[in-house]
Amino acid sequence: MTSRRSAGQRGDVALTVVGAAALAALAAGIAAAAWKLSPWPSALIVRSVFERDGARVLKALRAHSPGGVDRATGIRYRPRDPHALLDAYWSAGTSAPRPTVIWTHGGAWISGSRANAAPYFELLAAAGFTVVSLDYTRGPASRYPGALHQLNDAHAYLVAHAAELHVDADRIVLAGDSAGAQLSSQLATAITDPTYAAELGIRPGLAAHRLRGVILHCGIYEMSGLLHSTGIIGWGNRTALRAYVGGLRFAMSPALAEMSMMHRATAAFPPTFISGGNGDPLTDAQAKPFADRLVSLGVDVTRLFWPHDHEPALPHEYQFDLDRPEGLAALSVAIDFVRRHTV
Repeated sequence: MTSRRSAGQRGDVALTVVGAAALAALAAGIAAAAWKLSPWPSALIVRSVFERDGARVLKALRAHSPGGVDRATGIRYRPRDPHALLDAYWSAGTSAPRPTVIWTHGGAWISGSRANAAPYFELLAAAGFTVVSLDYTRGPASRYPGALHQLNDAHAYLVAHAAELHVDADRIVLAGDSAGAQLSSQLATAITDPTYAAELGIRPGLAAHRLRGVILHCGIYEMSGLLHSTGIIGWGNRTALRAYVGGLRFAMSPALAEMSMMHRATAAFPPTFISGGNGDPLTDAQAKPFADRLVSLGVDVTRLFWPHDHEPALPHEYQFDLDRPEGLAALSVAIDFVRRHTV
């Protein structure tokens, strides 16, 4: 049997379609207005996605916690700054200073925490190092270069309090993942290039002779490259940059060039271990070109990249997946790198 809608019914359907389209247009308009008024709504959406993923990673890492590691947590490295906190890890029974890895977390400059990879830091500590994980104020609560100055103050704090935290202040390796890799590479450049440090308005908390190396996982070294992404990734990139750099005209901010170590690193840049997964778009777009750039400057570079056809494809932050042999390999290379460069 064939049913036929009356003219009135057809009108109701048409009105429903028009109403849905109007609501969609209204929602889009509200979203656009919210974007213009404040970076917060979009930033909080991105942060929630990152935090869900971070909780998953932390849960998986806990299965690899080695035990036998002591820690000091929630240490304030900057007076009257509620976000300036650090955690430190070392093997139980440690009494002497150890070569020290200072880790800056990722999260697109707007999410993440010093504790997100705590079991990973325990593994590094169990290998014979002191590991310090740093928090900083995330965007949009703080804008560039606020986090950079906080982290620099953390370096100075660790030198001043080296004995109590088992830090060998003359054998430091900076490390970071994702946005933390960008921040670590920028600080390494400031530490080793006085002209650049002066441009940033930073007096480095670490003297160049104390910095023995840098570990960079899945990082960003050419900021303008983030503007080329499309779809949901492009929206996320623009959200992060607006929240961290600030202003609706963030894409034209001179801060992007200042943050791009692809063009600012010099021959004095420290020995570097750099890695990224073959399923992470940042590997081909950012990590490999930066590794090539450092080699062209004469920097000692240790690379860990994977063939394009490697299966399964290794995603962003693959190094924290210790249930995969590739994650274990990255950890092993990192441990060997620190040992070689802190003897």
